[in-house]
Parts: sequence; structure tokens; C-alpha cells
Amino acid sequence: MSNLYSRGSINQFFHEIYVLLKNSGDNKSGWFEFAQIDFLKNLNKFELKEFLSNFAFIEIIKGNYNVEYFAIDKILFAMESIRILNLDLKNVSELLDYTEFEQLTNNILLKNNFKVINNFRFSDKSNFKIKTAQKRYEIDVIGINQKFVLLIDAKQWKRKDSYSSMNKAANLQYQRAIALKKNPDTFSKLIQNILGINTDLKHYLPFNLIPMMVTLEDNATKISDNQIPLVSIYFLNNFLQELEKYSHYYKSIKIRKINVQKKLL
Repeated sequence: MSNLYSRGSINQFFHEIYVLLKNSGDNKSGWFEFAQIDFLKNLNKFELKEFLSNFAFIEIIKGNYNVEYFAIDKILFAMESIRILNLDLKNVSELLDYTEFEQLTNNILLKNNFKVINNFRFSDKSNFKIKTAQKRYEIDVIGINQKFVLLIDAKQWKRKDSYSSMNKAANLQYQRAIALKKNPDTFSKLIQNILGINTDLKHYLPFNLIPMMVTLEDNATKISDNQIPLVSIYFLNNFLQELEKYSHYYKSIKIRKINVQKKLL
């Protein structure tokens, strides 16, 4: 196949992978046969393995009787779709469950030089819990780059979900940010766990906490009534690259002091 690596061929291959994943609801094993991809049918065994070795999201697996199958890492496929073809990430993201959606958000942050953790849980030990009647919190994804600390609520919501629902969820995310600030020991441990206990944190102060939501909406970035950014997963990369330029439009919380724990020798 002379045009095997042309843009048109790669586009066809990625599209067939997308359709295969979209229609694979009953496939519990996650294994697929090569014959399910029309693009691969005319390749001999050598060409097939050489071609697939170019894509990190494909893994060749041997089943019973040495029959070969392939498995697809959906998160890597989404990332490769952006890198190679700039495919519609929003549509690709719809293939993911909520855990994979959080991990995709994590990966996009990492690609933009953020230090990241997922599923951060903490207890509110301040008097703030009297006002909120909430003692425990969880933040889906936290990303740190320089002074910016992004507190992300990753939701696979689409346009059909009402703005009022998103607005309410955004306000709850802001509440999580306030609770985190009101627990300075918790915040300090979080920062040191992410950046390293020997990091000179004075360079980062004041930290700028920005609560936000990442969704499947079509719109690039909207702002809630409380100035919380509502960012489409498709535009998250652009949002991160322009964060410093536009951060003054977003609700944020400054933290000017941190309790540093010295590492014992």
C-alpha cells in the first residue's frame, strides 16, 4: 500500500478505530480482531506489525492457539488523535467512562507542564463546615503550574444539561476551594506532595487557586454566574496555554502563606 502513511490513510485508520470503539458496547474483553478494521485487511503480517508499532495506543495480544488480537488504550487514542490529526477531541471523549475522562484531563494537564494528582480527598477541620454542613470533600483533578493551582471538577456533561445545573456544580466547586484554603495544613501537605518536600515554595507564592469545570460541552469556555470557568474538554489545551493571559477573568482564591514541613535527615 503505497500511501500507507499519508494523512488520508491515517485519517481513515483513526476513523475506523473510533467507529469500532463506539460500537463495542458488548465487547467486555477489550480485544479486537484485525479483520474488524478494513484499512488493515490488505497488509501482510510484516506490514501490519510495522504499521501498528507507530501507534502507542495499540497493543498486540496473543490469545488461544497463538491467534493474535489487538487492544486499544482509549486515553492514548484520544491523545494521539489530537497530536496527529487534531481530531474532534470532544467526540473521542464520549468513548470514555468517567474515570477515563478524568485521566484524559490529567494527561492534557501533564502535556502542558502541570504537576497533577487525581481524586484528592480531605476533611474540613475548620469552622467552615458549620456553614456548609459538609465535612468531607473530593476534587477530581488538581493541576499545579507555577502559581496556578487548578481545582477541576471533570463532568461528562453536554449541551443538553441546563446552565443552572452547571452553575450549581460550579458553585460547589468554589465551595471546595474555600474549604481547602480554610485548612492550611491540608493545603500545605498537598502542595508539598505534588511539588516535592524539598521544593522552595517561596518562588510560587502567592498560590492562585482557580476552581473550574471540564465538560463535554461544545462551547470553548463559558463563565458561571460566580466567574467559575466552564471549559470544554476540546478546548482545554487552549485554556491552559492562555491561562496566564486570561486568569483575571476567573474567580480565584489567593494563598499567601504555606506551612512548610522540613524533611528529616
